Amino acid sequence: MPVILSIVGKSGSGKTTLIEKLVPELKRRGMRIGTIKHAAHNIEMDKPGKDSWRHKQAGADTVMVVAPQTIAMVKSMPSPNLDGLEKYFDDVDLVLTEGFKSGPMPKIEVFRQAAHAKPLCRGDDQLIAFVTDTTFAIDVPSFGLNDVAQLADLIEERCSSARYVRRAP
Repeated sequence: MPVILSIVGKSGSGKTTLIEKLVPELKRRGMRIGTIKHAAHNIEMDKPGKDSWRHKQAGADTVMVVAPQTIAMVKSMPSPNLDGLEKYFDDVDLVLTEGFKSGPMPKIEVFRQAAHAKPLCRGDDQLIAFVTDTTFAIDVPSFGLNDVAQLADLIEERCSSARYVRRAP
């Protein structure tokens, strides 16, 4: 099973931008990456009127669209947490989630001083890194918004440690 890390922060902090920078950096290092985006609202897989949308509107619990080189799926689930989602990512080394700030997995917080007055995860024992545009006294490694290679080093080290622990007898 893959390592799961959540990229968290308040709205407008730059979570998506950080993921857009991290994914290519980690892929250059040979890692296979999956992502999960937490959405606060219902999602539609396809445009209204398309066949997959019509399948879902008809009541299908799971809808999958298969095209050359692509598979997309919408699945109705009772709770918006990560329990049970790992099975869909058995072919990757790392899953970066965006959101899931209250979940039990390790977190990297993105904090921009101009957007918010105080960090979200201060005191959270699952916080492993802090990405910011300011100096802030916090008890985890801190990175600038563009320190992607250094943050990737930390993530790569964490993934290597997790794989070693999983394989140990």
